[in-house]
Amino acid sequence: MSLQPSTKASVFFDRLKTKQVAIIGIGVSHTNLIRMFHQKGIPVVVYDRRTREELGAIGDEFESLGIPMELGPKYLRRLGGDIIFRTPGMNFHSPELQAARRAGSIITSEVEVFFDLCPATTIGITGSDGKTTTTTLIAEMLKEAGKTVHLGGNIGRALLPDIEKVQPEDFVVAELSSFQLISMRQSPDVAVVTNVSPNHLDVHKDMEEYIEAKENIFLHQNGFGKTVLNADNLITNGFDKLVRGRIEKFSRLSAVQRGAWMDNSGVIWYSDNDSQTRLLRSETLKLPGQHNVENFLAAVTAVWDYVPKEAMRKVGIQFAGVEHRIEFVRELNGVKWYNDSIATSPTRTIAGLRSFDQKLIVIAGGYDKHIPYEPLAPEILSHVKVLILTGATAPRIEEAVRSCKGFSESGLAILHADSLPEAVHLAQVAAGPGDIISLSPASASFDQYPNFEARGRYFKELVNALE
Repeated sequence: MSLQPSTKASVFFDRLKTKQVAIIGIGVSHTNLIRMFHQKGIPVVVYDRRTREELGAIGDEFESLGIPMELGPKYLRRLGGDIIFRTPGMNFHSPELQAARRAGSIITSEVEVFFDLCPATTIGITGSDGKTTTTTLIAEMLKEAGKTVHLGGNIGRALLPDIEKVQPEDFVVAELSSFQLISMRQSPDVAVVTNVSPNHLDVHKDMEEYIEAKENIFLHQNGFGKTVLNADNLITNGFDKLVRGRIEKFSRLSAVQRGAWMDNSGVIWYSDNDSQTRLLRSETLKLPGQHNVENFLAAVTAVWDYVPKEAMRKVGIQFAGVEHRIEFVRELNGVKWYNDSIATSPTRTIAGLRSFDQKLIVIAGGYDKHIPYEPLAPEILSHVKVLILTGATAPRIEEAVRSCKGFSESGLAILHADSLPEAVHLAQVAAGPGDIISLSPASASFDQYPNFEARGRYFKELVNALE
């Protein structure tokens, strides 16, 4: 006889009370998990690279609760325990985790355990670009249809602390990164892959490992699962031969047999073999850009079995987007400023550049993930009139742009800034009425900021302070 969902989670937590649990990383995905484990009487040791001083208030809280902490540059030197929860960004093949595994520790993650215990219908979304917007669109469509939705994962909210609230009739919508997927051996009921292009090659040993991590989102489905693939992306379209359940695809370029697609006139349809349903015209979508048409197509395909088309239309027409994704900040002296800090890869920046029908002033550069910038160069020449570079990747982006055919005739001006405030100042000086300025880094933020959200918020503070 199977356990009731709440009992299954309770049994799991009761068993943890007799184990020594290690949690690596006091970040967004682990802070509430640590609090929950402590409240339940589960013995926890917390490991974090930051010093006690750098932890600040959260360090004060955990210290007052009596939670042991291993901190600083050598924080993993005594890593051990019966069960180790790794932070999503930690290399799964790191020497410390390998040594702990050989010593008998169970290596897992918050999201893996959640999927093991979850009683609800699960929808997982991954991809190199577009996954956060697609995840949010799916959640909004389900909510519009009256469903109870638990949204989390890589989007910035841990799901395991809420597992005992999740009911079988609910829906879980989880954004899943390659770092989370690399060790997962359970796939969601509905798996969505928005696209795959080179990304995170500073952590993955090669592109093959990165692709294999993405495949885990559907590899462990049974015949009742559904996988949604981008037909316009060479890599994702090729995943269909590995899928065990239903396959549905979405396309902005051509009709598909099962799934959502856009015709040559801009009308979005859903096909179910010989049956076709007209949804809306793409220009009525509130989100700008062709990449957001693709995100909408992916979301529609994912929820078609659960959401009436009226709810999909309403969300498409009304949903204005997610913070840091081509987010309008303000207009000052006839100049419009946009925050696209989510553009941590060249493909994401390319999508942002193509969202506007004029040449832009762009602030780019940041942490180096060792991904190629050559594909970005011709797009910059076509869509940018002033390029302001900052951060570790500035020399690599400049080299790719200057080496690109057509650079000398493009008229592109390249400026350099030592900081984001200086970059904002240079952009303001270069702009005139009618111009558009966009922070679209094509790089991660870790050289100066903890995440792209912090970078985007700082950018907005700088822009809103301009006079």
